[in-house]
Amino acid sequence: MNIVIGLVITFGCILGGFMAMGGHLDVLVQPFELVIIGGAGLGGFIMSNPMKVVKDSGKALGEAFKFAVPKERHYLDVLGVLYGLMRDLRTKSRNEIEAHIDNPEESSIFQTAPSVLKNKELTAFICDYVRLIIIGNARSHEIEALMDEEIETILYDKLKPYNAITAMGDSFPAIGIVAAVLGVIKAMGKINEPPAVLGGLIGAALVGTMLGILLSYSICNPLASQVKIVRSKQHRLYVIVKQTLIAYMNGSVPQVALEYGRKTISGYERPSIDAVEQEMMNPGGDQKAA
Repeated sequence: MNIVIGLVITFGCILGGFMAMGGHLDVLVQPFELVIIGGAGLGGFIMSNPMKVVKDSGKALGEAFKFAVPKERHYLDVLGVLYGLMRDLRTKSRNEIEAHIDNPEESSIFQTAPSVLKNKELTAFICDYVRLIIIGNARSHEIEALMDEEIETILYDKLKPYNAITAMGDSFPAIGIVAAVLGVIKAMGKINEPPAVLGGLIGAALVGTMLGILLSYSICNPLASQVKIVRSKQHRLYVIVKQTLIAYMNGSVPQVALEYGRKTISGYERPSIDAVEQEMMNPGGDQKAA
């Protein structure tokens, strides 16, 4: 919603200000200038990125428009799954724990948290490190170092669309100059035309410069920033898992280990202690009620 509001304000102020100065909107309608700039930017985007990143960029933009960040329910689901696994680690056999992590889709613990099961990468992350814990040979600081490396790698991959869109946005002002120069070349080809005709041709060429700057600073860069915000917030779930499991490995009881994870959540999004306690007693409770 913020993106739509921002675009409305941006174009409303630009076009409204231009009209208030006495400008005519039909002068700005230069579809071929847009084809040159947009096509060159898109072509460079495809050339400079693997197809996987190109596809993921589309997905990331969709997430940005929907502002698909974790809500309180997502955080409670993650904490609830971790509590269930840590509780069973203390009270049940290795075979029983392995049944949960080898087939999470059929696990009674994971089934109470559909948002976790839906996130295949996060589910695999949790299962992999619980498996390392039950093996029993690795020290907590070794697991923590390994988690840090994987979390950094995951974040690097998740922010590739941000870097790709930012690079494309940074190229648009220069591509706009290319479109403007092409327009001037066209105008020079008609140098014998009267001033009224030449003025229109030069004005159309200058629209290319304006479009390049507009696409860069008012569209691409804000969209890239929103992609980074959304992906970074989604990434916070991995940090919660890490802090919780490391606290458990260092001797904390499950209830206390959850507090280590809860504290890594931003203050204005963090579930209350009461909400976490309720989740421990009744995993996925409000979803069952719904």
